[in-house]
Amino acid sequence: MTETPTPADLTATATARLNAAAARIRARATAATPGPWRQHDTHLGQYGHTATVLSGEDNDTELRAWLPTMSHQPWDEARNVWADAAWIALMYPGVGEALAQWLEHAAKAHQATLTAAGQTWASVTDPRAVAFVEHMTDRHALAVADAILAGAEGSAV
Repeated sequence: MTETPTPADLTATATARLNAAAARIRARATAATPGPWRQHDTHLGQYGHTATVLSGEDNDTELRAWLPTMSHQPWDEARNVWADAAWIALMYPGVGEALAQWLEHAAKAHQATLTAAGQTWASVTDPRAVAFVEHMTDRHALAVADAILAGAEGSAV
């Protein structure tokens, strides 16, 4: 999020943003090949090495991603594709599902906070209720949700 959220943002949209991000992650994770995944340095003969992301074990290994390097050096750290492959492998669908669950939990906690504020004060716009909601809101979860939603603009799901 580029701006500091207003009390209205926290009361009106936080739950929706958290749930939308969880749904986006879960849709992508469910559509992807189950993991875990791992990075690999694949030698392409005369064409050199490339960073790959593989799933499966032993002889049941399948290619998930291929990041060309055009390098003739294995694990050529001068080219960032190995770090990219390691990141892709780390964030396999199991991580996505755990992240979606965390965001859903944060959405439920936020909704419970709004309910408590509404039952304690006459309105959730009461300054004391706003301060309570701001204090109890998981801003880390909101930052992750907003980054996921911003990064997904213009893409499917």
